[in-house]
Amino acid sequence: MRKRQQSQNEETSAVSQAPENQRPNTCCFCWCCCCSCSCLTVRNEDRRDHAGRHLHATKMESVQVIEECQEPTAEEILSWSQNFDKLMKTAAGRNLFREFLRTEYSEENLLFWLACEELKNELNKKVIEEKARIIYEDYISILSPKEVSLDSRVREAINRNLLDPNPHMYEDAQLQIYTLMHRDSFPRFLNSQIYKSLLESTGSSTSET
Repeated sequence: MRKRQQSQNEETSAVSQAPENQRPNTCCFCWCCCCSCSCLTVRNEDRRDHAGRHLHATKMESVQVIEECQEPTAEEILSWSQNFDKLMKTAAGRNLFREFLRTEYSEENLLFWLACEELKNELNKKVIEEKARIIYEDYISILSPKEVSLDSRVREAINRNLLDPNPHMYEDAQLQIYTLMHRDSFPRFLNSQIYKSLLESTGSSTSET
């Protein structure tokens, strides 16, 4: 849903008042939560979503394509169906969920959540400012093709915090997107062929042994 002109004016005002030493384009940061991950270059190719519009690469020159992780056990895979938190706490679970979200053209929700997790672990003030700005331009700005869906209250708080960024400035927005994925995307994920196929293949391997 497109926001009204008032939201656009508020956003423009917040961006214009942000510190001048911040740069919109920076080097690559790894967005995953796994400490052993490594950045894999993503080609800067255009792609079309189901509405037929072009989705361009975000400000990030590279993003983590797949989080490095160990192969999940049958017990872990089964536990994902019972608890969304367990799914999101494992790199293997996030990888599979992200694959599903990509089929629904909503991968940006998980990417935003991962970016916020990365920001919360940052201590360097200058890096915090740059990462906060990148997250804003990639996922909050109404001009971004990867804009996530947030209510006006959260957006207003983000606009205020952008004047003095901190590692936890996106927590309310992150919670909203987490809840959205849990209530909206997760039930469909459990009924998807992506999850069922993995569950079945793991069950077959277990029975054979």
